[in-house]
Amino acid sequence: MKHQFAASLFLFSWNLLQCFGQELPLKAVNLGGWLVIEGWMTRSLFDAIPNKDLLDGTQVHLKSVRFNKYLCAENGGGSALVANRDTPRSWETFRLWRINETTFNFRVLNKDFIGLSTQGLGNKVSAHAAEPGTAESFRIVRNGDNPLRVRIQASNGLYLQAETENSVMADYSGSPDDWGDQDPSIFEMHIVKTLQGEYQLTNGYGPDLAPEILRNHWSTYIMEEDFRFMSQNGLNAVRIPVGWWIIYDPVPPKPFVGGSLQALDNAFEWASNYNMKVILDLHAVPGSQNGNHHSGTRDGFLEWGDSRILETVSVIDFLAARYADHPSLIAIELMNEPLAPGVTFDSLRKYYKAGYDAVRAYTSTAYVILSNRLGEANHTELLPFAAGLNYSVIDVHYYNRYSDYFRSLNGQQNIDYVYKKRPKQLQEVTCPGGPLSFVGEWTADLYVDNASMQDYWRFAKAQLDVYGKATFGWAYWSYKCEQKHWSFRWMIENGYMKL
Repeated sequence: MKHQFAASLFLFSWNLLQCFGQELPLKAVNLGGWLVIEGWMTRSLFDAIPNKDLLDGTQVHLKSVRFNKYLCAENGGGSALVANRDTPRSWETFRLWRINETTFNFRVLNKDFIGLSTQGLGNKVSAHAAEPGTAESFRIVRNGDNPLRVRIQASNGLYLQAETENSVMADYSGSPDDWGDQDPSIFEMHIVKTLQGEYQLTNGYGPDLAPEILRNHWSTYIMEEDFRFMSQNGLNAVRIPVGWWIIYDPVPPKPFVGGSLQALDNAFEWASNYNMKVILDLHAVPGSQNGNHHSGTRDGFLEWGDSRILETVSVIDFLAARYADHPSLIAIELMNEPLAPGVTFDSLRKYYKAGYDAVRAYTSTAYVILSNRLGEANHTELLPFAAGLNYSVIDVHYYNRYSDYFRSLNGQQNIDYVYKKRPKQLQEVTCPGGPLSFVGEWTADLYVDNASMQDYWRFAKAQLDVYGKATFGWAYWSYKCEQKHWSFRWMIENGYMKL
């Protein structure tokens, strides 16, 4: 009996392993740029937007041509506008909120909006409004010969002018045909940063065109044939980024467009048809967790924190309730790439616990993935917390990019870095008996000019060799991309990599 019990226990344990662990480690690909738009991946989607260089979140500097000085909100906001700065920095930077193709709000560093005074001085311009209204709306009038030479028309119908270096008023009616350097209403607009994400695309096209543009994109960018290709080329899973607005489908808050939920349902069906697993990745959370275009941000400010936890958990609850019983679901990732120090560890830990509990209300066996913070954060900080969570995974993203250090490396040095440095980094987040490790994003694109095909092949192979040791697996970024070496499909079809 004792031997029979031991044999039965062994068989039971083996069956559990077969049931829950046979897919691991995953060989996956991200379906990036599909249900959460990333303009650098699909630039052609933005081509038909009028004034497409002035989308939401565009950061501009404005220089008075008369004084050759930059406009500034003193102290970053909460003050009147002046035109007395020789050099533009953060206080001199304005972020656009697009109302239509010519009319905008201007947000400053402390997140106030500039507008006309409501204190009896109707022509005075200052940055005091916490929320934009009519008084904070301005029309940008661009010179036909030089679109970066502009006038700014206030809601009172008059133009901003730099009367003196310390006085900017909305009281100029001057000649619309005079664009000379002595006109106090003329400014040079320097575009210093742009965003191209879901918000920029949908608000840029507006409610009449955006639904058609996005629904065509969803139905053509990823199709069932793509799942066949992935399955035939060695992949057994997909990581699908989604945005928080999917919970409100089919009528999400403006300017977002309904229909992505049906596309996600289709992906689950296609995954099932080809015996593939799905990782649901909450890529964009309410308020933005990193200020990047792929977080659904309007203007690049990171505004996620304690006040957004319940709203974010509700998205996880929605996704878990809808897909927990689907045989293709293997994991839910609670948040993509939170950025330190804007996202504090305390807030993130509270959210991760609440999000984990929301998933566990529907499934005891789906993995819950916790993304490491980017920026000023210890890459092992989540390990003690995650050790107490069953079926948990730590997600790390490894890119040989985004710093001057990698720009200085040639192809061979990048390959050497992967073989010499990445194993130790991965080992440090791979704990026996603890959470599993997952390289949730990586690419074989090299940060090197004139790299050869052999360089790309060897760089891809090095990462496959090393990231194959991650206990949960890896996911290439991305399946498709207009930049060729970021595209898994292009790399496979053109012989640059092979699983």
